[in-house]
Amino acid sequence: MAAGNRVGITLACTECKQRNYQTTKNKKNDTERIEIKKYCKFCKKHTMHKETK
Repeated sequence: MAAGNRVGITLACTECKQRNYQTTKNKKNDTERIEIKKYCKFCKKHTMHKETK
């Protein structure tokens, strides 16, 4: 069983700063803030989304 390494994070668009997605990450494997290219419904295009606090 996992020892609770997964934490919930929120992803925000780097262009319009809207918080669009919530997901989880393994804080043991990904210690840095993650960046993922995802679709932003406010910009209506694929943009980089960065992990927020």
